[in-house]
Amino acid sequence: MKKFLFVFLSILFTFTFITGCTSKENVKDTPLKVGVTAGPHEQIVEKVKELSKEKGLDVEIVSFNDYTQPNVQVFEKQIDINSFQHTPYLSKFNEDHKMDLVNVASTVNFPMGIYSNQLKSLDELKEGDKISLPNDPTNEARALILLQSANIIKLKDSTDLNMTIADIVDNPKNIEFIELDAPMVAHSLPDVSVAAINTNYAMQAGFNPVKDSIFIESKDSPWVNIIAARPDNKDSEKVKQFIAIYQSEAIKKFIEETFDGSVVSGF
Repeated sequence: MKKFLFVFLSILFTFTFITGCTSKENVKDTPLKVGVTAGPHEQIVEKVKELSKEKGLDVEIVSFNDYTQPNVQVFEKQIDINSFQHTPYLSKFNEDHKMDLVNVASTVNFPMGIYSNQLKSLDELKEGDKISLPNDPTNEARALILLQSANIIKLKDSTDLNMTIADIVDNPKNIEFIELDAPMVAHSLPDVSVAAINTNYAMQAGFNPVKDSIFIESKDSPWVNIIAARPDNKDSEKVKQFIAIYQSEAIKKFIEETFDGSVVSGF
């Protein structure tokens, strides 16, 4: 009986040891899954992935076409981190969805622009013209602040990052505002006088924000994008290594050469 128990415990110990080693190896060999939105964010992380491979870090890119799933999937541990949003958006998302994702690094800034198929200047706006803009939290506020800076409207409080069109207190030309999901704003251009479009979606639609917009945010805009993670993995070695590569001079040079000023490094 004692001999049987000894053999059994030996087998159990060996199995546990092997399983434990395999588990550690699997964690080590698992790629860092990074969520991005299609467009410039994806292009930049593709370059980061290329440089990461040279340094022994395996990166897997997961691309999204919306602003919700990248955060949901980080929170649910389907992916590790994401790169697509600015801090005001993340703060509002956390509040609305009862999440606790955190900002771990600055990435780039995408100056929001105003575009038109019909007008060459916002001075040409007429009574009752239509303007489309993103309907998601903070990006709608961002578009409204941009329109105020162009003297199209006046807002109740331009520091409120959760404002909507209901917070417009002066609309001298009685502009009609069309609120759309961010990816759809660029597609609305044939039906509106102008559209306030996030740079990543403008570039997907074939626009160069610097050359094709009729009005654009200044380069010192506070809407710097970030990398978001969970509290439980924000200090992991893989995340730290990814951030170091992202914020390297090589990536800064890549951004400058690739986007011609329409995307600005924020680090």
